[in-house]
Amino acid sequence: MKDRRNFVKLGVGTLFFGSVFSSGIYLFPKLNAKTNFLRPPGALDEKDFLSTCIKCGQCVQVCPYHTLSLLDINTGSSAGTPYVDARQRGCYLCDLLPCILACPSGSLNHAITEAKDVKMGVAVLKNPNKCLALLNKKVTKEHIEEILTHSNKNEREEKVLKDVQSYVGKACTICADLCPYLEKEKAIKMMQNKQGRWYPEVRSECVGCGVCEELCPSKDEAAIVIIPRAEYKEIYG
Repeated sequence: MKDRRNFVKLGVGTLFFGSVFSSGIYLFPKLNAKTNFLRPPGALDEKDFLSTCIKCGQCVQVCPYHTLSLLDINTGSSAGTPYVDARQRGCYLCDLLPCILACPSGSLNHAITEAKDVKMGVAVLKNPNKCLALLNKKVTKEHIEEILTHSNKNEREEKVLKDVQSYVGKACTICADLCPYLEKEKAIKMMQNKQGRWYPEVRSECVGCGVCEELCPSKDEAAIVIIPRAEYKEIYG
């Protein structure tokens, strides 16, 4: 398969995982230095989003997965606006995107009606040395114990946690298997490197929903993370 990505070194901080990564496939891509919040589906560009969001919290109230939270006073002009903490709960790209429907101001674009049109960011295998698939390690109860503390207030959330638990004792393919994108293999797929190790390949239809980051069983920081507001071509070339 032709490699469709072109990773670039970041210099200091670029991680190598022994000679396994000597091919360069797992180098950090060139990341946007500007820090952005991961916004709900349909969010306008940041300037327009901040100028139109009335901080009503209705998008937070209707989210079935309790994905959205409001930023606190320490975030300046962003205080009171909705965001996604992907490590705690990704966006599951619900049918009809109720968060958008609930937005009264248009800061979440009502023209966005399908997951394929969502552009929240893009996933990056930032910490390959934490990826259980690349490490050839099976998922253990200890790996997922923190994930199991995530919200389980309804049947949808309970199903997510049950799905994660089903991987205990198995090779880790969680990020690719549980991606909520309808045609998930167009967003992320497990691939093999030259050494025969499996790894998640982020593909061009990734919308940056954050589920892969939430459900990554790596301790502390996830192996795969979302770069908010970034586009696939910007990161992968």
